[in-house]
Amino acid sequence: MPKFALTAKLVFGLALCLCAPLALAQNLPVTVAVAGNVATVRVDLPTQQMLAEVILTFDDSLGLTPGSLGVSAQLVDLSSPALLGRLPNASLNRLDPSFALMVTIEPPALGGLSFQRTVHVEVHTHALAYTAGSQLRLFKAPLNGSFRDITDEIAPGSVRARGTTGGFSQFLVLTDLRSSSEVVTDKFGRLQSLIAALPLSERGPLQMNADAAQSAVNQGQFGDALSSLDQLRARVVSRAGTAIPSQWRATRDTDNQAGELLAATSTLAFSIGYQRDFGR
Repeated sequence: MPKFALTAKLVFGLALCLCAPLALAQNLPVTVAVAGNVATVRVDLPTQQMLAEVILTFDDSLGLTPGSLGVSAQLVDLSSPALLGRLPNASLNRLDPSFALMVTIEPPALGGLSFQRTVHVEVHTHALAYTAGSQLRLFKAPLNGSFRDITDEIAPGSVRARGTTGGFSQFLVLTDLRSSSEVVTDKFGRLQSLIAALPLSERGPLQMNADAAQSAVNQGQFGDALSSLDQLRARVVSRAGTAIPSQWRATRDTDNQAGELLAATSTLAFSIGYQRDFGR
């Protein structure tokens, strides 16, 4: 994977771009390379200096090409009411001015892309600094819809924000100052809603695992909660593609329930672990 450095001059240059009226919502150059089930997207500033690398690792893809992904990237207006209205909490979800990047992945309907289960997303940048216990998070939204936290991991290098998704299309890296308990509660709510949408025959065992995990968190038994989520994840994997639909297609005529369940479980586990380790 290529290494790159973002100098203080480049950070300053990006800040200037963000302040200039012509730079707001300005499209940035992107280059996409595909090898097997992995797509690597390079996002450059208008100066042709690299701002970020977005790595998409598919469980099992078909028709994956640079053109079938439909990737674009832009610098966004930090104060835009339209953007702020899409965040869970505009006062607590903050976009760093040195990395006001939104990446859109909106595969064209006739592009032929499909995949099974999940896509693992990594946004890698040197424009942000990594610290242990970082509150940086990877957020995802449907096109022009509401953003939600999908983080699986925040790793050094300088920052690698990682998450899992069962679909697309827009991604931001934000600082999330909401309490861990609020985030965990929100993620349990999403998991419960996904389970409720399953056929009745599939709900029971998954509901038991989700309820057990939530009860364990409420009692501060974080290890037990994570164990229950592992059981839930294992059942979804075993039922994916048979009892639980697991395909996403660019034609948007399928419902990737397995992928969304796996993604929701993964990010919930991350937040439970964060609450256990950092308690905020």
